[in-house]
Amino acid sequence: MPKTKKVPMRMCVGCREMKPKKELLRVVKPQEGDARIDFTGKAAGRGAYVCRSPECLKRAQKTKALERALEAQISADVFGALEAQMADG
Repeated sequence: MPKTKKVPMRMCVGCREMKPKKELLRVVKPQEGDARIDFTGKAAGRGAYVCRSPECLKRAQKTKALERALEAQISADVFGALEAQMADG
């Protein structure tokens, strides 16, 4: 019987649903600097995950869930970059 690999699960800060890590976008806040999108999923710093749906991003922005998760202010550029990433697929 072959062993199946465990799929890492993360919670979206917008909809609060557990989803596979690869389906989510990671936003990271390094110790020094501003929050940014982490395309590798391995950048050092405090991270939070958002679904690839615009509704989840809007909900996270409206409730400030992303800011609470990262314990930092999130600039409009980061939200704009996330929206652009979602539009690209």
